[in-house]
Amino acid sequence: MHNDLIVIDGLQYSNWNRAIFQQLKEGGVTMVHVTVVYHEQIRETLLRIGEWNRQFELHHDLIMPVKSTADIRLAKKLGKVGIMFGAQNCSPIEDDIGMVEIMRELNLMIMQLTYNNQSLLACGCYEAEDSGVTRFGKQVIKEMNRVGMVVDMSHSAERSTLEAIEISERPIVISHANPNSFHQAKRNKSDTVLKALGESGGLLGFSLYPFHLKNGPDCSLDDFCDMVADTADLMGIDHIGIGTDLCQEQPLSVLEWMRNGRWSKEMDYGEGSKANADWPRPLSWFRDSRDFPNITQGLQNRGFRTEDIAKVMGMNWLNLLDEGLKPQV
Repeated sequence: MHNDLIVIDGLQYSNWNRAIFQQLKEGGVTMVHVTVVYHEQIRETLLRIGEWNRQFELHHDLIMPVKSTADIRLAKKLGKVGIMFGAQNCSPIEDDIGMVEIMRELNLMIMQLTYNNQSLLACGCYEAEDSGVTRFGKQVIKEMNRVGMVVDMSHSAERSTLEAIEISERPIVISHANPNSFHQAKRNKSDTVLKALGESGGLLGFSLYPFHLKNGPDCSLDDFCDMVADTADLMGIDHIGIGTDLCQEQPLSVLEWMRNGRWSKEMDYGEGSKANADWPRPLSWFRDSRDFPNITQGLQNRGFRTEDIAKVMGMNWLNLLDEGLKPQV
């Protein structure tokens, strides 16, 4: 069954190389949303995109760029892995709303309004006070809607996320997080947010990052699939997908860049701690993208219908992107 599915991973940030691309293919992944930037600004973003152009040139037999959802379907037909660009922060647009359209023209398809901290657009989930979406943020959401760039609130705080859902004329995503009711974490989301997200037509991508899961690296596949089932009851089966947050073969220095950027001289440990500062141990049933069939099998064992498994594994993402990536007329 798994090999027949369109499988979409709503977020990865790996140390990309041919071996990892091969793992994606072996795992039956049709398309992966890759983080191009965390804290990089305009010129640095252009350099990252240039690096990806070289990857497409070198590994054209395995991967291809996604410039529209037609490319996702083409990737499935060709047996390649589609690569869709996204940003986990608003730093690529700096303080210039005109950069939204330019970044979209460079195939940046998804952008988070914040990465843990307060940004020019909204408030991150690690701030003590959530001031909501800013005046600039409201205009950027409107512009993202216009050009066909999807709003992502994975690292944003509650008020900001609820306001973004209300402000956006198009469904938004939380590409990689889990319900707070399953596991208490700053990055996970309340039932209030998830209900609003589902009612607005948005989508939650379930994270497989151990810090977001009950029992961390020891979370079982059964517990994960129970979470999927409970969230389907809460949000509706059409509004959930996968966003693994897989970060393969990255050195500790990259984790420190993600957590600290340029904003702090002191070490910020994010979801870790001084005693547990490194990457978490991977799940036994999801070590890399070759294990995607385990999720499909787990959902089958949990009693999900074939058509609902297809939705969770990729079709819900595809349907949202079908509409969300089209520029408004």
